[in-house]
Amino acid sequence: MIVYRIAPTWQIGLEVLEAALQKAPFTECGATQERSSGFVPPRGQAHGALAESVGGQWLLRFMQESKLLPASVLARKVQEKAARIEQETGRKPGKKESRELKDEAKLDLLPMAFTKQGSTWVWIDPSAHTLVLDTGSQGHADEIASVLTELLPGFALALLDTQTSPQAAMAHWLKEQEAPVGFSVDRECELKSADESKAVVRYARHPLDIDEVRAHIDAGKLPTKLALTWDERVSFLLTEGLQLKKISFLDSVFEGQDSADEGFDTDVAIATGELSKLIPDLIEALGGEGRSLEPTTAAPPTAAISGNTTAPSTRRSGGTVTGPAQAPVDTDPNTAPF
Repeated sequence: MIVYRIAPTWQIGLEVLEAALQKAPFTECGATQERSSGFVPPRGQAHGALAESVGGQWLLRFMQESKLLPASVLARKVQEKAARIEQETGRKPGKKESRELKDEAKLDLLPMAFTKQGSTWVWIDPSAHTLVLDTGSQGHADEIASVLTELLPGFALALLDTQTSPQAAMAHWLKEQEAPVGFSVDRECELKSADESKAVVRYARHPLDIDEVRAHIDAGKLPTKLALTWDERVSFLLTEGLQLKKISFLDSVFEGQDSADEGFDTDVAIATGELSKLIPDLIEALGGEGRSLEPTTAAPPTAAISGNTTAPSTRRSGGTVTGPAQAPVDTDPNTAPF
């Protein structure tokens, strides 16, 4: 999950959003088209609305389709074309002609290629001015953000930024064996050395309040991932790039809920209701927000991590966030996001 901050001056209605999304609907790839993307109805209903509002929260779905064309198959097709030219003319194709042969081979093969589809949930909280994308790929997130920026006038975005970097905060919590207020440290983390060795230590289903973890941090290894639980309601994995992964809603979230009360609206209400409280608490635990979408001359405050202890305040630069190369595949399009 990647979070962006929307400019506070941006204000539109749901009808305007719907009209804008209608300009970029998803259509399947054409015969010679490698990739296609656009918005689909979040409820999975044909010809349904592209923007849904549940409890004042706006939900969208961004669909992608790509043709699967293995490099080995393409190379074999190019070799066949090159061999035919050499047989007919007695010469081997040059570099420029080889590139042209590759383009021709691709056009020949694309109509026969299999397609792969996947979708990403998009959550806009108009009151909190946040955009939340259910993906771990920064490149994919930036693509969706760019599409929305083009479609929606005044839709300025910046990656969520905090006064204290997640890595510095996680190191402090582990070393002091004290989680921030409202959170608890779970049993998973990854520590990585910043030197040339790039040594990595991973703990899974293992207590972290041990001297060994503190020794690794003292030796220069810094956390890149740390499992946390918020308010005994939501567990997740926080990364050094301020991404939330492996989000899981705990049993306390569903206490008192009628088992028959299921469906899109209920799932969305639960997910957005919990995460809309978690995100501000996490920002506070990281010392408050850093970068602002509006110019400011005020000096950023020092970030307090927990209690009266102050950890090093490290501003994140510009917004580079690491993540997996591929966005998660939508395996169950009828369920709600996150």
